[in-house]
Amino acid sequence: MVPNEERFDIYDQQKNWLGTASRQEVHREGLWHQTFQCWIIKDAEDGPALLFQRRHPDKDTYPGMLDISCAGHLQAGERVEEGNRELEEELGLGVPFEQLISCGIYRSDKCIKPGLIDREFCHVYGFRSNQALTTYRLQGDEVTGLYRVFIQDVLRLVYGMTSQDIIEAIGVEPDESGDLRVVSRSFTSDDFVPHAADYYEMVLKGFGLQR
Repeated sequence: MVPNEERFDIYDQQKNWLGTASRQEVHREGLWHQTFQCWIIKDAEDGPALLFQRRHPDKDTYPGMLDISCAGHLQAGERVEEGNRELEEELGLGVPFEQLISCGIYRSDKCIKPGLIDREFCHVYGFRSNQALTTYRLQGDEVTGLYRVFIQDVLRLVYGMTSQDIIEAIGVEPDESGDLRVVSRSFTSDDFVPHAADYYEMVLKGFGLQR
């Protein structure tokens, strides 16, 4: 066993616990494991929006792409209720687990590339926050930007947006000193980590935002 290597609890398809395995083993062999995910929704006069983080370019999966506000693997022996540590680590948000909105558990089965199979039981939560984007604290080796995408644009992304269509978003990115500066960015569907329509439907239903 490699010292300090990440280990995850592993399961069969019925979510029966089988033991533990290293992160490398889990993704190489496509073993089922658990993740914590939390979407932040920001309400504004011009409508509700989801916050998307930009993944660090050195990530092993979907580098530099836009994804869930905050997400991470549950370590071996870690309870779902402890997953809210990811909010503090990635975004600087100290949120009690009881304040999160449960959206459900989503089974995600993706073959990202040869030798990298990601089979997850995703524990999906939501959190409503209207704090200014500039007040977040981004974990530099994980998150390189945070962007507000209006729900109507999320729906366009999910239902029929072409690769030529554009989503305009306001966000924050760290400057050379590490301070967050407000930016305006244009994205296409190719900039977003792919998630199935039923996944987004589950998230929006959790927030009471039906299609």
